[in-house]
Amino acid sequence: MNSKKPHRNLLAWQKTMDFAVIVYQLTRHFPQEELYGLISRLRRAAVSASSNIAEGAAGRTRQQFLNFLFNAIGSLNEIDTQLELALRLEYVTATDYDSPYKALDECLGLTYGLRKSLVTGKTQRWR
Repeated sequence: MNSKKPHRNLLAWQKTMDFAVIVYQLTRHFPQEELYGLISRLRRAAVSASSNIAEGAAGRTRQQFLNFLFNAIGSLNEIDTQLELALRLEYVTATDYDSPYKALDECLGLTYGLRKSLVTGKTQRWR
């Protein structure tokens, strides 16, 4: 994908968008009593991760982009805790947990990697 919108060209954004879809699909099967609890928290954090990457990439300085990436990483780590809770509460089976957990790890790795490339100056656009 080659877009004039810089965030759309970032693999971290693309994967966190895919992951948000996974979270929405997964939480469809949670108990209705969790609609304003765990479902809402998981979905908000998933949307927040990709949104922070997009907002940070939108013509910001490198330092501002780094701050938005810290927020995205924080949201992804919230999801880690919330998915674990969903597993312990048996809202998901271990089998259903495995795929989202791997996708989450990939998103975290890419977002940490993007952050590292900004810190070391290896990313051209935000020098």
